[in-house]
Amino acid sequence: MSAANKIPATIVTGFLGSGKTTLLRHILDHAGGRRIAVIVNEFGELGIDGELLRGCGIGCETDEPGGELIELANGCLCCTVQEEFYPVMRRLIERREQIDHILIETSGLALPKPLVQAFNWPEIRNACTVDAVITVVDVPAAAAGQFAAHPQAVDAQRRADPNLDHESPLHELFEDQLSAADLVLLSKCDLASASDRAAVEALVRAEVPPAVKLVACERGQVDLEVLLGLGSAAEEGIAQRPSHHDHGDDTAHDHDHDLFDSVVVNLPPTDPARLEEALHALVQAHTVYRVKGFVAVPGKPMRLVLHGVGNRFERYYDRRWAAGEMPRTQLVLIGQGLDAADMQQALERALLAEAA
Repeated sequence: MSAANKIPATIVTGFLGSGKTTLLRHILDHAGGRRIAVIVNEFGELGIDGELLRGCGIGCETDEPGGELIELANGCLCCTVQEEFYPVMRRLIERREQIDHILIETSGLALPKPLVQAFNWPEIRNACTVDAVITVVDVPAAAAGQFAAHPQAVDAQRRADPNLDHESPLHELFEDQLSAADLVLLSKCDLASASDRAAVEALVRAEVPPAVKLVACERGQVDLEVLLGLGSAAEEGIAQRPSHHDHGDDTAHDHDHDLFDSVVVNLPPTDPARLEEALHALVQAHTVYRVKGFVAVPGKPMRLVLHGVGNRFERYYDRRWAAGEMPRTQLVLIGQGLDAADMQQALERALLAEAA
């Protein structure tokens, strides 16, 4: 099958909380009649991102021609390519006449390279191509030292000794996500100063080839002509892109999932301001990279969406609680050294203390 007749797939990667789901919502809201199938891979047992994408009106049944949402939870596509990704792609290929584009949102802890390499498997290669790998970088988080404490100093050290800045698995993951990029989106630029943005641009530019474009954006607002139809055929050259997790074959890699924990906290209807204060204290006391979930606000018929990256939180109402749906506060916390019972008790104690 010629490239023109293959289903184009866009892989969206980026660290926890970088804005991948916001970008996908923007694409789906402005699809312009494109029939898009979406694969969402989350780290953790709650499908928060998938639930948010359903608000775009995307279908979830395999016999619905307008689009499909497929959730792959409790795993990482880069590590379960054969077990999880391949069967899903076979399903979509069988429906190729009903699909114009495939969007794949990886988990924030995923390595994109093994996923791109999977598009070279004969059955997938004959029907699909990687239109582009889009890596989303949270500019304020990167500037605050999420991946390198001092970007300029780290860059200088790297020039002297390429091993110095690779001690952190987070930084290695950040670099590997950039190494596969055909396009880098610098997200949340409205929350960063000009100097921070320049520092992050320099950090990113040092990790990507000159041909890779860097595009600044706010809340995922990017023209779809910039995002779709790039025709990169990334699978053809992915083997030549270096990765910290290469082992000389197409699939094997050592990916330290055990370094990260995902826990779920359930709370009663809660005042959002008090909850945010409690979460700020929790983040200060524990290594929490990402918080996301839904909040039931007393006396409010609307569901509140809460996102947190480090010490930065945002919240907004997305829809009314559905008929028969029990309003509840449910959060996913992702970080290191997290114990579910400890997190639950810490938030419960903080909320009780604030209410006293």
